[in-house]
Amino acid sequence: MQGPTDLKVGQVQPASPIDERAYPSWPGIPVLVFSIAAVIAGVLLIRGGGATRNWTAVAIFILGALGYAGLSAISPGQVRVVQLFGGYRGTVRTTGLRWVNPFSVRRRISVRIRNKETPTVKVNDSDGNPIEIAAVVVWQVRDSARATYGVEDFIAFVDTQSETALRHVANGHPYDNAGTDVLSLRDHTDEIAGQLAAEIAARVVPAGVDVIEARITRLSYAPEIAQVMLQRQQASAVVAARSRIVEGAVGMVQMALGKLAEEGIVELDEERKAAMVSNLLVVLCGDRGTQPIVNAGSLYH
Repeated sequence: MQGPTDLKVGQVQPASPIDERAYPSWPGIPVLVFSIAAVIAGVLLIRGGGATRNWTAVAIFILGALGYAGLSAISPGQVRVVQLFGGYRGTVRTTGLRWVNPFSVRRRISVRIRNKETPTVKVNDSDGNPIEIAAVVVWQVRDSARATYGVEDFIAFVDTQSETALRHVANGHPYDNAGTDVLSLRDHTDEIAGQLAAEIAARVVPAGVDVIEARITRLSYAPEIAQVMLQRQQASAVVAARSRIVEGAVGMVQMALGKLAEEGIVELDEERKAAMVSNLLVVLCGDRGTQPIVNAGSLYH
């Protein structure tokens, strides 16, 4: 038998889970008509007088009241969890005016799709950098019995577990991968969203909730390090741009030397080739405009 310390995320289950089951109900329109007719008949009997008629009128009134007390109007996207004498009896999912046991307690549960946006929380990523992160979770009640009896408040339970899962996922990944193949929060949004949805779904199993989607809506460095990280990102961008420029410049120099040799325009020795390569690289890789200089002499004088 597993102890409390042996349980992992998603394995925490109620001690005796109550799964949803259907509860029989009957059309409520005929019962409503009967209740109205019973009230009218009772009034007519009371007017007629007589002890026997009075007792009959009371009985009819009671029947009409019981019929009316058992009516429940169920809208689309809602269910009724039926509890009788302290025990769960079932769930009515049929929409419309329905009649059930009038002595039962019927709790209204919405099974519509809901959105939950977590508050912006400050956590440390796997590199120890403080970040601010928030997410939106789309969820829906699947098992009304677990939502009612499995947890104290299933809405608050989903809110808390969503924030907990968001913190856990953020702690397990860096903000960015810095050019590596590491799964990062900024560069792999789809994969991170899948992990977040799976972890939230595992945590809310006791509440009978299905997680449809989870997406990160805000991701940024904390204010205290945002400026430093911005400078690092700018430096990385400059290095990447310079690498592309140098790569293109080398290709252009190779093409120029090849064309000169192929067309036989001029013959260059190794020293002149080195000087030409140097000049072309300065022109192509410089971040400022070049100024032409007329050389009246030669390379050797």
